[in-house]
Amino acid sequence: MRNASPARLYHDAITFDQGVITSTGGIATSSGEKTGRSPKDKRVVDQTSIHEDVWWGEINIPFAEESFGKLKEAAVGFLDNCPNLYILDGFAGWDPDNRLKIRIICSRPYHALFMHNMLIRPTAEELKDFGTPDYVIYNAGQQTADKSIEGVTSDTCVALNFDAAEMVILGTEYAGEMKKGVFTIMNYLMPKKEVLSMHCSANEGEQEDVSLFFGLSGTGKTTLSADPRRALIGDDEHCWNENGVFNIEGGCYAKCIDLSAEKEPEIFEAIRFGSVLENTVQHPHTHEVDFSDGSLTQNTRCSYPIEYIDNAKIPCVTGHPTNIILLTCDAFGVLPPVSRLTPEQAMYHFISGYTAKVAGTEVGVNEPEATFSACFGAAFLVWHPTKYAEQLAEKIKQHQSNVWLVNTGWSGGAFGTGARISLKHTRAIIDAIHNGELVKADFTADPVFGVSIPSQCPGVPEEILNPKQTWSDPQAFDEAAATLAKKFNDNFQTYEDQASPEILGAAPKV
Repeated sequence: MRNASPARLYHDAITFDQGVITSTGGIATSSGEKTGRSPKDKRVVDQTSIHEDVWWGEINIPFAEESFGKLKEAAVGFLDNCPNLYILDGFAGWDPDNRLKIRIICSRPYHALFMHNMLIRPTAEELKDFGTPDYVIYNAGQQTADKSIEGVTSDTCVALNFDAAEMVILGTEYAGEMKKGVFTIMNYLMPKKEVLSMHCSANEGEQEDVSLFFGLSGTGKTTLSADPRRALIGDDEHCWNENGVFNIEGGCYAKCIDLSAEKEPEIFEAIRFGSVLENTVQHPHTHEVDFSDGSLTQNTRCSYPIEYIDNAKIPCVTGHPTNIILLTCDAFGVLPPVSRLTPEQAMYHFISGYTAKVAGTEVGVNEPEATFSACFGAAFLVWHPTKYAEQLAEKIKQHQSNVWLVNTGWSGGAFGTGARISLKHTRAIIDAIHNGELVKADFTADPVFGVSIPSQCPGVPEEILNPKQTWSDPQAFDEAAATLAKKFNDNFQTYEDQASPEILGAAPKV
């Protein structure tokens, strides 16, 4: 089945793949044993042509070309023997000058429908003239990887070969591996062309002012970028070139655990015919989805075309960002609710990619735990993080973008003592950024982190803007600030050898 319609893929998912139509028209599916990505099983073929470009290590684990050949042979052998085979052609990147032609070859109809949503859908005329793809993804996830192949350490292997322009997936049926594989490809190719690839959401105001939202899971990236008063450019992956910002994807892949019409109406309404629900639980008779049921996984997901969001801007392209917002959830209660960053501080915090886990979120986490992910998406980087940071800083200076660090975490003490900053106040901060009020405020420098703290913000009590003033014990605050600053500095040692003096100068002072 080549470029099958969603209706035909629904038919095959129900007939051959245990798919279920939900009460609102989405199709519910299972990804099997793996309900999330397998970053430890990602491999990149090490070749002379790319060796000097790649940030080798735990993120990009080198792989022999011979081993990749054996993996591909196993994948193609499996796919050749499948009773049904699905081929999907689509684009990555809304900018015609920078888009890639991607071909997916897979055995599960839900995987084809998922990528039909997540890639940009060609017109009939574009499909007719699609020609040779730039990259091919062989998804043989139902077949386990052979651990006797050198470099394969488990039943799962997701391998990328830049010279051959191919990707092979074995041992995992989680659809997100294809989506993030495409993003990884763009993360390599775009910076070579001086186009910055970014793991962020983006929206546009009525005055055509553009905002980018960077942030790890739990920081509020999706919630804060979904604004009915602003047009959505995209929710996860973008590029910034000489003309502005463009979305890489043609759809959204939203978490849907505890989803409700009240909390996230845009996503809730997008779950209709053509949407793919992954690992959700449905009522056996009514087929109503129980979004609160995380018995299969807490990482329940929904994929849908971006035009299912009413205020999405199609095509998904916009101008240069007026505001860049780095989101963090600081469970130590140290960072201010909002602060302004210099370009050098922006590079430092962008490379750091800080947030914090709180007690109870994972087994063994009993107190706040700092988490760092370079460029707010380390798992998908190919170049060293400083390459992305330097390109970001250059574009910030060129287009005079404002950069803000917004803390959606705790105030008045760490988790367990203080209270989480209210969503009402955070939304007021974002509104003040967008309407230009916050940039007019008076600012003072934080003595430890050096960031600029505003003295006032419309809709936000002045006493919470400076975090130290919210603590009953100033000495305890100083100790907590010093502890967090040290965590930043310890984490940054990984990048010191390639960071400029300007970036290093933006580190917290312990």
